[in-house]
Amino acid sequence: MEATNIKEELLLHCQNYVNSRRKRLTFQITDIQMALESETKSSAGDKHETGRAMLHIEREKLGVQLAEVQKLDLILLKISLTPASLIKLGSLVYTDKGLYFLSISVGKVDTKGISCFAIAANSPIGKLLIGKKNNDTIQFNGNTIVIENIL
Repeated sequence: MEATNIKEELLLHCQNYVNSRRKRLTFQITDIQMALESETKSSAGDKHETGRAMLHIEREKLGVQLAEVQKLDLILLKISLTPASLIKLGSLVYTDKGLYFLSISVGKVDTKGISCFAIAANSPIGKLLIGKKNNDTIQFNGNTIVIENIL
């Protein structure tokens, strides 16, 4: 399979991951909002106020997570699938220890018969890979990793 097609598939997988997280978080926020709106201040008293406060805290937590998802979206928009001689965001990196796609941290991705790790450029291994070229080596977790090819 052509490198561009592989990278397109990996990028699509990352976009689907982000969209799925966004959808789940939006659904949870909507549920909490509906719960807050449906509660009435009846005879519940302190218990009612505690319940509302807990819902507000949960909604804030979900809002922070949603903001993180939006940051991931922005990272994905910056990805260029154009091959380069130096590793950058969007590079598909073949090493003697595995295949890495510099994008966002999604973990192991299996697509079109290829197994790859989608990693963030600011992850520990991503930071080591950025700017490297073919035949360079990096040290990671006590292992020497040789960069064999960059697409």
